[in-house]
Amino acid sequence: MRQRLTLVIALAVAVGAGGALWLRQRSRERPPAFASGNGRLEAVAVDVATRSAGRLLRVEVQEGDAVQAGQVVARMDTASLQAQLLEARAELERARTQVATGRSLVEQRRAQQRAAEQVIEQRQAERDLAALRFQRASQLMREGALAREVFDTDRSRLAAAEAALSQARADAAAGSAAVQAAAGEVRAAQAAVEAAQARIQRLQSDIDETVLTAPVSGRVQIRIAEPGEVLAAGGRVLNLLDLSDLHMTFFLPTREAGRLRLGSEARLILDAAPDLVIPARITYVASGSQFTPRTVETRSEREKLMFRVKAQVDPQLVRRYASAAKSGLPGVAWVRLDPAVPWPRQLQVRLPPAP
Repeated sequence: MRQRLTLVIALAVAVGAGGALWLRQRSRERPPAFASGNGRLEAVAVDVATRSAGRLLRVEVQEGDAVQAGQVVARMDTASLQAQLLEARAELERARTQVATGRSLVEQRRAQQRAAEQVIEQRQAERDLAALRFQRASQLMREGALAREVFDTDRSRLAAAEAALSQARADAAAGSAAVQAAAGEVRAAQAAVEAAQARIQRLQSDIDETVLTAPVSGRVQIRIAEPGEVLAAGGRVLNLLDLSDLHMTFFLPTREAGRLRLGSEARLILDAAPDLVIPARITYVASGSQFTPRTVETRSEREKLMFRVKAQVDPQLVRRYASAAKSGLPGVAWVRLDPAVPWPRQLQVRLPPAP
C-alpha cells in the first residue's frame, strides 16, 4: 500500500513538473502582449481570358514564368477577323461612293428645280398677259367693237396660259420631291458609311484583343489552354498569381482582435522556413465575427467570437524576393497587441540574402 502511494505521489510530481515545463515552453513560444494565429499565404489569382471566340494561335509563356503587367502572354488566330475587316473596308468605300453619287444627284435635282421655278415665273407672266388681253377683249366685246373670233382666240390663249402655269407648278413640285428623294439617298449612304466605320472599329478592336496581355504583374500559375484549341468567348488561357497582394489570413478571438489597429506590424513564420521571420502589416480586421455561438450573453461566450484578420507582406519586399515568393504555404502570423512592447528576439525580422 505504501509503495502504491509512493508511486502515485511520484506520478503527480512528474505530471506537475511536466505541466510547469509545458507552461514555460508556451510562455517562450507566445510572449506576453503578443497574439498569433495559424494561416496560409494567399495571393489573388487572375485569369487571362479571350474576349471573343477563336482559335488559340500560341502561348508566349510557361508555367512559373514571371510576367509584367501589359506583357504579351498569348495570341489568337486572326485570319477570319482580317477577312471580315477587308470586307468592312470594301463596304465603307462602296458607301462613300454612294454618298458622292447621291450628292451629285442632289445638285442635279436642285438645278432642275431652279429651272422649273424660272419656268413658273415665265408661265406666270404669260398667263398675266393673256388675262389682260382677255379682259380687254371682254370689254370690247361688250361694246360691240370686237369680232367674236378674236374674243374666242384671247379666251383660248388665257386658258392655255393657265394650263401651262399649272404644269410648271407641278413640274416644280416634282423637282422639289426629287431633291428630297436624292437627299434621302445621301443620308442613307452616309448612314451606311457610319455603319461600315463602326464595324471596322469593332473588328479592329476584336483583332487588338486577340493579343492577350497580362492584366497584372505576377507569376504564371497554370496554362489552361494550349495552341490549336478553339475557345469560346471568355475562354480562359492562363491563370496568373498577383504577388502584389501577398497576405496571410488568420483568426483571433475578441479580446485580441479588439486591440489591433490597421497598419500595425505583424510577423509571419512559415512552416517551410521556420528560421525566417517575414515582416507584414495588418490591413484588415473583420467588422463582424466569423464564428458566433447561438447566444453571447455571458463573458465566456463572447470570448468564443473569432475575427478574421489579414496581414499583408510589403509589395516591395515581395518584388525583391519575387523568385522565392509562393502562395499556399502554411504558417503562423504574430501580432503585437501593445505597440510599446518591443518585438522579442525570436520574432525579429530575419530574411534570406537578396537573390
